[in-house]
Amino acid sequence: MNDLKRSLSEAASAAFQAAGLPPEFGRVTASDRPDLADFQCNGALAAAKSAKRNPREIATQVVEILKADPRLASVEIAGAGFINLRVSDEALSVRAREIAADARTGAQVLDAPRRVLIDYAGPNVAKPMHVGHLRASIIGESIKRLYRFRGDEVLGDAHFGDWGFQMGLLISAILDEDAAIAALVDKLPETAADADPADVAALNAELDVRISLADLDRIYPAASLRQKEDAAFKERARKATAELQNGRYGYRVLWRHFVKVSRVALEREFHALGVDFDLWKGESDANDLIGPMVEELEAKGLLVEDQGARIVRVAREDDKQDVPPLLVVSSEGSAMYGTTDLATILDRRQSFDPHLILYCVDQRQALHFETVFRAAYLAGYAQEGSLEHIGFGTMNGTDGKPFKTRAGGVLKLHDLIEMAREKARERLREAGLGAELSEEAFEETAHKVGVAALKFADLQNFRGTSYVFDLDRFTSFEGKTGPYLLYQSVRIKSVLRKAAEAGATAGEIIIGEQAERDLAMLLDAFEGALQEAYDKKAPNFVAEHAYKLAQSFSKFYAACPIMSADGDALRASRLALAETTLRQLELALDLLGIEAPERM
Repeated sequence: MNDLKRSLSEAASAAFQAAGLPPEFGRVTASDRPDLADFQCNGALAAAKSAKRNPREIATQVVEILKADPRLASVEIAGAGFINLRVSDEALSVRAREIAADARTGAQVLDAPRRVLIDYAGPNVAKPMHVGHLRASIIGESIKRLYRFRGDEVLGDAHFGDWGFQMGLLISAILDEDAAIAALVDKLPETAADADPADVAALNAELDVRISLADLDRIYPAASLRQKEDAAFKERARKATAELQNGRYGYRVLWRHFVKVSRVALEREFHALGVDFDLWKGESDANDLIGPMVEELEAKGLLVEDQGARIVRVAREDDKQDVPPLLVVSSEGSAMYGTTDLATILDRRQSFDPHLILYCVDQRQALHFETVFRAAYLAGYAQEGSLEHIGFGTMNGTDGKPFKTRAGGVLKLHDLIEMAREKARERLREAGLGAELSEEAFEETAHKVGVAALKFADLQNFRGTSYVFDLDRFTSFEGKTGPYLLYQSVRIKSVLRKAAEAGATAGEIIIGEQAERDLAMLLDAFEGALQEAYDKKAPNFVAEHAYKLAQSFSKFYAACPIMSADGDALRASRLALAETTLRQLELALDLLGIEAPERM
């Protein structure tokens, strides 16, 4: 069931071919002037250039062929040879009925689905999530939903930062600060097999009482600052990192506690945002692969010594900028950030064998990923082009710099979500919405409105761009905002409830009025928006479609009375259009990770 743009492109391609010209010139697009036509084909101009013919002459030939297509009410030539196409009301009615009858409202499934793994969010153990994690979480979640909806087999991986120098810093700082914990750690042997279960239980009990996420949040920044000024502490932290990675049991017990208390908070924030993962793996999950991987890299002649460290050189002769080598093993013998990323690629190949791995990470990490990907290709751990960094810009304050609190600090994600909830409560009360809801239902609605505000404000932009954070504008029920989309969906639900109470039912769609045409054309454009979003890994195309659809329904609702329509058939037709619009709008919102309430 092709959309109109695709099926008309096929017809135009056949017309160009019948005129003795390559069929690729028959590409049809939505009209730049919807007041004049629904679609346009500019192929006659390009064909004229290659065939050395007059473009209007070519357009005339093509138009004569297309005029026989019963779906077209008019086919006209404009300007130098542009072809304008207007779909008949009957053809548009047939297409609208197809969309209404389709559970996916016109969205197609891929002919050749792939296995895709999406690495997003990337929270760090021992640190509360902050505003910088917002974009990775919601863009990655939306791309995961989009790819899965299109038919791919998709896994989303949170990919914890749980296995690097930060762990060594925390271990060293806690041992310095807490003598009781230090004594219990020292009491444990090097390996788990030799440990007394009672000693392990005692250490875990003390950790549960003495080390919370708030403690880790306090200890880590101080330790990070200390290592910059205290060379001896930095060296101990490096050694602790290496010992942790090499399996020292006492350090492993500490590390597991860090992971445990961190994950509770992380799951809370992700749940609040409507973000979920199939895999909760971290850098540590690739640790057992690192030793054999290093040996393999050496055997392949890829690993070289450099100032006491071991690296893989990935620079190419045609590079236009310097691409640094991948640091695999530090001079202290520790695996580095890039090492675990490389081993993670190997782990993913062995466990899932994806055709494509997408990394939804800040654009500022582009060079790091280029280095890791090249090393993976050299080592044979991935096919060229199967690893892709889908970077994004920053969420900025009004000063144009990455968003900070008024005090100049990094805003915690938990606090940002609560700010959005509070502003949503305020907006609902200002608009007189939700007054009839119970307190619990009002709070649930305010949460959905707040999250919709945050998500849509982000996802309406192409991911590669930065944007300015403005909570007042984002939470408005007017304009291009998430709350506006929720309001329109709730409005349609209200219309359909009233219709059901009156005993009215949906029926066969019959397009006649211009507002009905506009709405049906947008319903038909869903597949095209999905295709663009999928190909460009950019949810903003879905966001734009959802906004236009909501706008179009609003105009339709004002211009085309539903319950007071002239006759049962027209009322049933308009109810069917409303039902179909709601289903498609909610599908689009779901792909953005936005949930609409039933009432406001």
